[in-house]
Amino acid sequence: MPSAPAPHSTTPARSPAPLLSPIQLGPIALPNRVLMAPMTRSRADSVGNPTGIMAEYYAQRASAGLIISEGIVISPRGKGYPNTPGIFTGEQESRWAGIVDAVHGAGGRIFAQLWHVGRVSHPSLQPEGALPVAPSAIAATGQLYTPEGMMPFPTPRALETEEIAGIVEDFRQAAVRAKSAGFDGVELHGANGYLIDQFLRDGSNERTDRYGGSLENRTRFLLEVVNAVSSVFGAERVGVRLSPLGSNQGMHDSAPQTTFTYAASELRALDIAYLHVVEKRSETSDAFDWRVLRSAFDWRVLRSAFGGAYVANGGYDYSSATAAIVAGDADLVSFGAPFIANPDLVERFRSGAQLATGDRATYYTGGMRGYTDYPTFEP
Repeated sequence: MPSAPAPHSTTPARSPAPLLSPIQLGPIALPNRVLMAPMTRSRADSVGNPTGIMAEYYAQRASAGLIISEGIVISPRGKGYPNTPGIFTGEQESRWAGIVDAVHGAGGRIFAQLWHVGRVSHPSLQPEGALPVAPSAIAATGQLYTPEGMMPFPTPRALETEEIAGIVEDFRQAAVRAKSAGFDGVELHGANGYLIDQFLRDGSNERTDRYGGSLENRTRFLLEVVNAVSSVFGAERVGVRLSPLGSNQGMHDSAPQTTFTYAASELRALDIAYLHVVEKRSETSDAFDWRVLRSAFDWRVLRSAFGGAYVANGGYDYSSATAAIVAGDADLVSFGAPFIANPDLVERFRSGAQLATGDRATYYTGGMRGYTDYPTFEP
């Protein structure tokens, strides 16, 4: 087995493969096309302040072409899980600045993923025990982990039309704090059944005002948020993540190809940095409809509708990611779980080293175990 290069070396052990070749993402030069996907790890404190151990975790993974942070809650009402970090106070902003400095000091680049969970919450996690808010009063399916243990999702309160501008402003203010903290850009979490996704899909949006009904109306909230954060960072430093076929918490849409192709074409007009798409999952996850839906969805149509830099996500390994780039089906590929157990994932790809497997039991448990204690590859 060939030797791995020193971490963050600019001299590869062999000629750059397509996945490891550099790419220009707007104004940002990326040394490779391996992105670290956003992953909730529950290492913030009880009030949403990032902790020191998070700086070490992200800095360890700075050889990624771009790190996309875990979801960062934009407001107290946007919270859906214990120990997830926010960026709506000065203290949170200051602590994120330390994390960003650690990543930059290690030679990396990092975007903040801005997050509002919408209906995927519980009164025990909301200010003053209020109901979570959503486009419509439709409960998510299943249960949610809360400070009191697993609880069924409540029926959320449908947002009044005049309230929506306030949430758009929350996103903008979060972008202001992210920029002040030194992030290189922001990604909007429009996937996995959270608030932006809830507005997009007709299975969770039954509104009859200007934010519901037609494709134009259901896409309006997404576009308003993109414009709001672009006013802070510039569109060239804004990405959007979507999951057209995701069924998290009972999400569905009657015509996902039509809905998301339209959304992609509207995002194209805003000239954002990239579109980040969750394309597939394990065949054992939601297998009752996933394979049928996936075979019926044309990802190339979505990519063509967007026209800009396309980040593919969902179960890729080195070989399939390389094949996607060679075929022109993606410009970059993001990896989630492989980055948990392989902080030096890029170096392992470059050298052909075997990947370590993460301990799922420690994904959300807090502390360094299963977080910062995974070793780097030693040839």
